[in-house]
Amino acid sequence: MNAMLPMETLDLGWLAGLIAGPAWPPLLPPAEEARRQRALRALRLEGLLPLVEQATREGRRGVTVAVYQAWLAANPGHAQAMAAWFNLGVELAQAGDPGQAVICYRNALALKADFHEAAINLGLALEATGQAEAALAAWGAALQPEATRRNLLNQRGRVQEQSGRFVEAEQSLRASLVSDPMQPDVLQHWTHLRQKLCLWPIHAGDIPGLAEADAQLHAGPLGALALFDDIDLQRRIVAAWLERKVPAAPERLAPAQGYRHDRIRIGYLSSDFCRHAMSFLIAEVLERHDRARFEVFGYCSSPEDGSDIRARVIGALDHHVRIGAMGDEEAARRIRSDEIDILIDLNGLTRGARMGVLRWKPAPVQGTYLGYIGNVPLPELDFLLCDTVAVPPDRAHLYAPRPLPIEGLYQANDSRMPELPVLTRAEEGLPQDAFVFCCFANFYKITETMFADWLRILHAVPDSVLWLAEDGHGASANLRARMEAAGLPPHRLVLGPRVEPARYLARMRLADLFLDTTPYNSGTVASDALRMGLPLLTLAGQAFAARMAASLLTAIGLTDGITESREDYVARAIALATDRDRHAAAKQVLAGDAWARTLGDCAGFTSRLEAALDSVCRREATAS
Repeated sequence: MNAMLPMETLDLGWLAGLIAGPAWPPLLPPAEEARRQRALRALRLEGLLPLVEQATREGRRGVTVAVYQAWLAANPGHAQAMAAWFNLGVELAQAGDPGQAVICYRNALALKADFHEAAINLGLALEATGQAEAALAAWGAALQPEATRRNLLNQRGRVQEQSGRFVEAEQSLRASLVSDPMQPDVLQHWTHLRQKLCLWPIHAGDIPGLAEADAQLHAGPLGALALFDDIDLQRRIVAAWLERKVPAAPERLAPAQGYRHDRIRIGYLSSDFCRHAMSFLIAEVLERHDRARFEVFGYCSSPEDGSDIRARVIGALDHHVRIGAMGDEEAARRIRSDEIDILIDLNGLTRGARMGVLRWKPAPVQGTYLGYIGNVPLPELDFLLCDTVAVPPDRAHLYAPRPLPIEGLYQANDSRMPELPVLTRAEEGLPQDAFVFCCFANFYKITETMFADWLRILHAVPDSVLWLAEDGHGASANLRARMEAAGLPPHRLVLGPRVEPARYLARMRLADLFLDTTPYNSGTVASDALRMGLPLLTLAGQAFAARMAASLLTAIGLTDGITESREDYVARAIALATDRDRHAAAKQVLAGDAWARTLGDCAGFTSRLEAALDSVCRREATAS
């Protein structure tokens, strides 16, 4: 004869059956509803977990949420209530209801003030509801041990950075690194914040336990281009980042032998098919691709910003495929199903990159172009588009993937000229008769030595000013302090707000000489300056990023703007500012249709790009 099971066991088994049913809460007669309440009160949280986890796995998250709510209603003073509130908050956040999740996390913290995970998640939920300040306050008020304190500091720093509060973000991340200097992601963001703020030296040796080699290795791919003119070091920094961030895929999807299509199917992968510099460069190339030889696909994870340039880019594609909502594998399999012959990634290692897609090798030939100007040592990439000035043949072996030169010039450009406003120096806050040096690059590209050289130039040219684009995040005060320390009055530095594209281009006509940055040159901005007839001076270095402007100047014929040492750079700037004939000669090189015939010859560029792509496609096909 079987032993009788306790009533509590029978109720719990019956309750499990209800949770596994099609709906919760079930409609029950009063006696059975009383039984359900009795079972909920008898059920400990560890017994509840497998039941709700099963519901979540089956896609019934609504049941999971309702069961947690019912358990909490039946057990308001239970010792495990704080954990139940936390779990309910997680479920609600994952279900897309951060507002209700906030209530749950606050209830959990009310029961246990040092519930660190709840404090972290509370801040994340507040951030998700658009309450960044409340998120920062929640993290600031949290009680925590050292490890959790670091996590909270990192979360604070992340949101402060995203909110444009760079000074506070730098301080938050510094405090975290003082606690534990070996946090690669924190090091990367802290380093780049210091670059953006022009806090020099970037690595001052004042973080205990942080070796210079580690600080360099984890400077981050973008920051490295502006810190080091060392091709091998740049490659090692990127390789370390990729190893942490982009694991290998389980398989490669494309057939090694490629396809045999009547037209080469070329796919462009980008998150910047929107109001972004890359789209302004590439739009006309997409329009001009020879449709008798190429079929053009765009794999797009870009924001729908409603801009004219986005509409133009999408209109130039034969096939526009939105992959923003797809995971890496799904996006890769979509590309594979389209049988793309050559896939070109336009992001590289910049924001929005989909390197995980490339790791699935969805196309037999894959390359990188424009987005990141340097090494991208991903095994699934086959080529890096460049030219022989930016990447001289004797340095090609230092790059991965292998360089694929485009004849003449690596940079695409749009030949269309927008309608520009007529501006005056007075409107832009510039002195009428001064010699105006300018640089409209992002502040993180300005190094301590570069700015020191600019100050030397200003000292040597008394009637001159330096015109920069204001960043609004705190760097300007640091630059003015440097000028004051060098004995230069504040009016010698003119800071203009960032403006829309047409006014930005028109501004170039008001300046006399563009002072390029190194080791990370201006690219699009340099081309824009030359287009507006503004002479440009660059210091050519070793790496691709340090030779972009030299490539542009060579193509347009203004080689007097290329220098190879700091002393030559300073002397050439002074000569161009003080020798009117030399400056006039530089202006003459850029006059008339010089830009249109060279950098702006999009028809010729597209033809040369297609020749390079055709050659690599045929080479890969022959090799297979």
